[in-house]
Amino acid sequence: MLLKYKLKQGTINKLLILCLAGCSSISYAQTNPGTIPGANQKDTSQSKTNTGKWKEEEARVTYERINSKRVYYPDTALHNFQQNHFTVPWYRDLGNLGSPAGNLLFTPEERIGPTLGYHVYDIYRYKIDSLNYYNTNRPYSIFNYQLGSKLEQTAGIMHAQNIKPNWNFAAEYHKTNSPGFYKTQRNNNDNAYLTTNYKSLDKHYTLFLGMVYNKEQHDENGGNVDQNQLSDPYYSDRKTLDAAYQSSGYSLTRSTVANSLREFNLSLNHSYTWGITDTSYNKDSTQYTFRLVPRFSITHQMQVGTEKHTYKDLAPDSMRYFNLFNYSFANKGDGYYVPYGDSVFTQQKWFWIDNRILLNGFLGKADNPLSFNIGIGNRYDQFISKPVSNLIADSLPKLYYSSGLDRSSVVSNYLVGEVKKEALKPGEWAYGINTKFFITGEDAGNLVLNAALGKQLKKDLGSFYAGFKQEVNSAPYSFTNYENLYTKNFYHFNKESVTGVYATLESPKLRLSGGIKNYIIGNYIYVNEKETPDQYSGTFNVTQVWIRKVFRAGYLFLDNEIVYQQLTGNAPVNVPAIMGRHQLSIEKALFRQRLKIASGIEVRYNTAYHPAGYDAVLNKFFYQNTTTVGNIPEASVFFNFRIKRFRAFVMGDNLQQIFTRNTILYTASPSLDFGGKASSYIPVYAAPDVLIRFGFTWVMVN
Repeated sequence: MLLKYKLKQGTINKLLILCLAGCSSISYAQTNPGTIPGANQKDTSQSKTNTGKWKEEEARVTYERINSKRVYYPDTALHNFQQNHFTVPWYRDLGNLGSPAGNLLFTPEERIGPTLGYHVYDIYRYKIDSLNYYNTNRPYSIFNYQLGSKLEQTAGIMHAQNIKPNWNFAAEYHKTNSPGFYKTQRNNNDNAYLTTNYKSLDKHYTLFLGMVYNKEQHDENGGNVDQNQLSDPYYSDRKTLDAAYQSSGYSLTRSTVANSLREFNLSLNHSYTWGITDTSYNKDSTQYTFRLVPRFSITHQMQVGTEKHTYKDLAPDSMRYFNLFNYSFANKGDGYYVPYGDSVFTQQKWFWIDNRILLNGFLGKADNPLSFNIGIGNRYDQFISKPVSNLIADSLPKLYYSSGLDRSSVVSNYLVGEVKKEALKPGEWAYGINTKFFITGEDAGNLVLNAALGKQLKKDLGSFYAGFKQEVNSAPYSFTNYENLYTKNFYHFNKESVTGVYATLESPKLRLSGGIKNYIIGNYIYVNEKETPDQYSGTFNVTQVWIRKVFRAGYLFLDNEIVYQQLTGNAPVNVPAIMGRHQLSIEKALFRQRLKIASGIEVRYNTAYHPAGYDAVLNKFFYQNTTTVGNIPEASVFFNFRIKRFRAFVMGDNLQQIFTRNTILYTASPSLDFGGKASSYIPVYAAPDVLIRFGFTWVMVN
């Protein structure tokens, strides 16, 4: 299969030119999710310069997260470098990179307080609460690029640099563009973040500032109409398969139906600490450093965010909306399209600002004290739906309809508190408990409570943790409101309760990790089989057990990961009972350790189950129990290599499509009276054909 290097948008090409023109300080950093948790790996490749006038100093690159003293190192592993970090380990998209993705490992949504409620793009989005704040002694950059069949391309650049030893900034941008194998399923995503962190020389004042921008654009094709066409040799070109939302009168490459989500977040976290300060000097007394034993601090945290979700259908079919509203459109699903004719347009906006003040105390040693805090927060949330139909009386008087918007605002107050002690060294215990409780506003009574206990084992044996989590939350805005010019649908739900208990064990030395988790969920909020928001009034239980073990024999590695899920009752949840991933690879260093390789085969599988359905109108997954799929194992072969700071891979993915052409991922909304020929189908989203992927990550240190 030929690889094509031309991208419709010029963005990625500009990034390539920028990098190759000598921008050695631009890069894209990746934390490989396939490494055994807790096994942070340093980049041990040696820096080299071509001039003796430069100061020769080993590069030191670390990063941290807000509210933690744990230090992380950029990942340089080759073991599973080829894996798509957007879908590892158990996420599954609609069959095209960048498309809506769901997690086959059941995971309840976290939605404490007011939220908008669109989560199908979460795996691609940078999250404001989990950004990396770097510290480098030299400018550090990474450039990342991946090319796949059918013009699938991703590129990213990242740069981190210390302005001063105590002040760093970092920026990262990532671009994904993928037209896909099937009709009108293009994805075009842009994601970026900027961080800066500052610590005063006397260590009394600290500041963390982060900004995030996410834009996800997905063209909807409504799924492949007739599942039988997938295995028909006549449709070997996947672009010829009938799609539920195809409209040849509009475009052969773009869909008349599209969803997009845009998000901007800003986070400011700064604090001033009082304590005992000590000064130490070097041997010749030319330099000195401060050491602070903290005792008390005041922290101010502010977050501002805006999120906008847009749905548009330029050639609506009446049958497409019969569950939500009854309106007769001119289009009958036969590709009819008239510019400026009937259309369905729905947009929901969310703006919020959150401020909190924390009083902090510290006990114990300066490098890792027991910390505790208590605080109060205030937030303002505003939701807007448009366009909506408004009934207006004129001067005659006469009633008429006009388009407008529906606006609602919520002011909330909440309490927060935390006690925490981290395990930063072997043999140390870690424990903590934190809570957030809303006391006023529409979400009064919502809360989250986390408690955990664990220990770092000695002799590099790893760590174990156990914990408890309790959430009480309200339905998101997008579940309670659906409005446009043709309808106003409002839903009311009781508060949802999620209780979770878990325990994990991780041992890099034994190459072993595993865990168990149990959820008890009441008043579960979801989208039902009729594709409308709903609530399951009962209580159900989900138990999950997982284990991962890597066996090694010389240069041969066998990586095994298995998950078991058990669901009680008739809860409206779509998950397979067993999932597995197995990788057999040869990993070796060649040419006097200058070249390192990892090459092998990976197989992924799951047991037969009812897959979730995807509703393009709501941009959400819904529960369905009529279609069952039992796919043969999905397979890929790969060759990874590293030369100093350059890593690359070549792989053949979806090799199972050589033997079968109907690997079903999800179902879609029923297509009634397709083409105006009284034919009705349940469309499906299928895996792409065999494809070749090539990608690399190039680390540059000045």
